[in-house]
Amino acid sequence: MSARRPGAALALLAATQLLMILDTAIINVALPSIGEDLGSGSAGLSWVANAYLITFGGLLLLGGRTADLFGHRRLFVAGLALLAAASAAGGLAGSPELLIAARAVQGVGAALAAAAAFALLLILFPDGPGRHRALGAFAAMGGLGGVLGTVLGGVLTSGLGWRSTFWMNVVGGLVLAALAMRLLDRDTRGKRTAGFDLAGALTATGGLGLVAYALVGAGEYGWTAPRTWLTAAAGVALLAAFAGVERRAAYPLVPPGVLSRPTLRLANGLSALAQMTLFPMFFLVSLYLQSVLGQSALTGGLGLLPLSLVVVATAPQTGRLLYRFGLRATMTSGFVLLFGGMLWLALALRADGTFFTTVLAPSLVIGVALPLVMVTTNVAATAEAAIEETGLASGLVNTSQQFGSVLGLAVLVGVATGPDTSADGMTEGFRAALLTGAAFAALAALLSVRLRPPGAAAASGGALRTDVHDPDRVR
Repeated sequence: MSARRPGAALALLAATQLLMILDTAIINVALPSIGEDLGSGSAGLSWVANAYLITFGGLLLLGGRTADLFGHRRLFVAGLALLAAASAAGGLAGSPELLIAARAVQGVGAALAAAAAFALLLILFPDGPGRHRALGAFAAMGGLGGVLGTVLGGVLTSGLGWRSTFWMNVVGGLVLAALAMRLLDRDTRGKRTAGFDLAGALTATGGLGLVAYALVGAGEYGWTAPRTWLTAAAGVALLAAFAGVERRAAYPLVPPGVLSRPTLRLANGLSALAQMTLFPMFFLVSLYLQSVLGQSALTGGLGLLPLSLVVVATAPQTGRLLYRFGLRATMTSGFVLLFGGMLWLALALRADGTFFTTVLAPSLVIGVALPLVMVTTNVAATAEAAIEETGLASGLVNTSQQFGSVLGLAVLVGVATGPDTSADGMTEGFRAALLTGAAFAALAALLSVRLRPPGAAAASGGALRTDVHDPDRVR
């Protein structure tokens, strides 16, 4: 696939990433208004967010592989159209049950669009400086989306009502779908096959969906509740069945040889660890600013704006750092910075503090780290992908990141939540959670030293290709 205007195509794909992050952040702000309007309790409200996370996480892998087989642009447009239609249903929903169902379908559309968008980026920008810049744009949109979502959620909900947040998705999805038809050429797809791995698709999607259900429900029902561990056990059993199916399938959803690549496995694990640290941090900092320091939701969201501006400024420079220092050194430096920023932030928290004395400085360090770890892990996770595997590589890394986000949020919120609801008690909880996140970052830094870009993939055209000055270049 080629793009008629690569720069405009990148803007389109980055805008899609921004829309996905915006939706996740906005709904958290809108939940109290939704509950008041529809008469839903806290349990029902939690599933307005959780229904989206479960279907989104469960279908990313299938969506990426389907894009390889049936066309990347086709699935991208279909996913956006489904997202827009489900958002319209959510905007019109008159009961919590209908809204939860609409959110689940939104997750399906988002999974298809997100997996296809990342695959399109890999196709449009071959491995090298161009891809590094494109991945930097994605990282910048991720950092910016969380803050803009919080701010826009407050503005739209207070000014136009919570339903306007859903109609924003309708407009955004339809505009992006229309632009995709104009900016992207006709589909390419992977090698033609005589069949489709239906058993693999069902076991993988069911397994991932059940594990996601267990993780997002753990905060509500508890980690030791039978509902949690039985659901998780069923999900793991389905994933084990999926592994068996793939070894025997004529046209496997995930060819076993793909998962045998050491770089791919390590990079996906590091992607998950990065999100286990970063995603909960945004939530916990915003909660600290509101619950302990007494700021409004809008002001709490704006407190993360300096971090996001640093992300936007740093992300375009990541390619130059990769060129000068190499993939492994840049990645390890990013995780070390992330560890330092999280540790500093945790130790700086005070019940009687202010934004400027507790959050600002360490959040700027985290803002530098975020694009370094996100770009480098994405580069490593997709370095060996051939043209017919771009959707599969996209689905794998997106799934790793999504499950890292869900698992990290479940663990860190569980650590932060305690019986002492005084300012001092909540501060201690937030500190313990952020220290746990710092431990995840430290583990990732240690593991990243083991990264070895494989030379064999270079001959196939799918390997990490870096400049001759790159210390990690593949010979």
